[in-house]
Amino acid sequence: MAAREFLSLLAVSSTPVAELLLVAVAGAYLATARCGVLTPSALADVNRVVYSVFTPALMLASLASTVTLRDVIAWWFMPVNIGIAFFAGGALGWVVVLLLRPPQQLRGLVMASCSAANFGNLLLVVIPAVCGQDGNPFGLDKNICTGHGLSYASFSMALGGVYIWTYTHSLMKRSGEAYRRMRQAGSVDSPVACLADPNKESAIPEDDKEHRGNDGHGAISRSSQSDVTVPLLSGLNNHHQSAESKNLWEKLKKGTHQMAQELTSPPTTGAVIGFVIGTVPWLRSVFVGSNAPLRAVQDSLKLLGDGTIPCLMLILGGNLTKGARKTKVPPAVVVAIICVRYVILPLIGVVVERAARNMGFLPPDPLYQYTLMLHFAVPPAMSIGTMSQLYDVGQEECSVILLWTYLVAALALTIWSTIFMWILQ
Repeated sequence: MAAREFLSLLAVSSTPVAELLLVAVAGAYLATARCGVLTPSALADVNRVVYSVFTPALMLASLASTVTLRDVIAWWFMPVNIGIAFFAGGALGWVVVLLLRPPQQLRGLVMASCSAANFGNLLLVVIPAVCGQDGNPFGLDKNICTGHGLSYASFSMALGGVYIWTYTHSLMKRSGEAYRRMRQAGSVDSPVACLADPNKESAIPEDDKEHRGNDGHGAISRSSQSDVTVPLLSGLNNHHQSAESKNLWEKLKKGTHQMAQELTSPPTTGAVIGFVIGTVPWLRSVFVGSNAPLRAVQDSLKLLGDGTIPCLMLILGGNLTKGARKTKVPPAVVVAIICVRYVILPLIGVVVERAARNMGFLPPDPLYQYTLMLHFAVPPAMSIGTMSQLYDVGQEECSVILLWTYLVAALALTIWSTIFMWILQ
């Protein structure tokens, strides 16, 4: 009997992952030279659409329709739980970087893969699928369990999106800038490299140059270089102190500007607007419901949001074709990420959930507690692939890492789901 239940849970947990992998395979075929639909420029354009349109629409529509003020108050520990998962994963990723010392373009990617988890499509599919089983382990009717599960998954998706597009987005952006500076310094210091590839800068896409130019990073880099050379040429203390003060002020302005950009990014803005609409009753009645005057707006946003997951998986498959042919990620790095995501973090999740339950922080709902533990056992966020494409850092390596982590997720999710439900009985 136990073996039959385990096999049933294995089928439920592996089906959504298999569906996503099939879409990724389609993206890989579309990116091949034989098909030629997802060219590098097309992948970059799709990334911008996902970042600026699809993801904000998905978060806004989902939160506005599923989250109320009462839910936000009752689920106050969920953002804390997701924050613990992110920062614990980030700390473990930092340890992996220190121990294995991967190449510069992989360091931010390793930390992001260990910290940022897929709180979106997997939870939206796995939790209702578990609830839909006969005699589900949560003691709820199928419809009630599915409704609550969708609310938990939507709230998790929105909260995870806020963390991903602030913490992880900042991490990948800094990693891309550091790798770009290192490449530029290497090309300046090595005349042989310049002679061998005088058009090295042309390898960077024009749209990426514009993106960096709009952000102002090039100007900051040039100003920081001038700050270093002036005191060396002058040799005067007052010039040195002035340069240091200017450099500190430039860093402060840059940090403030970067934080403002991340907090006002399209996905974060969509999540905030969705929270406001869902928690303010009169706004919710205007947009949500069969009799809402602006129901067409909500339906249109939902229609746009439905394109997020397929596009992300097509991008993943498209990048995978480059990664499988050209890039070899050190096996130790992949194994370390898998160990962090599917061994250490789930154990931390069990400890955190039991401690919070013993201290009375959690409502007596086993489905809610199951969702909290599941936050620590899902694979890396597919948005990491979008960020690696946006900032031109570790694109091929990211596709390989996501491939292996999602292949292992089919088994890991099933095993940990069984353990979590056994703990909650």
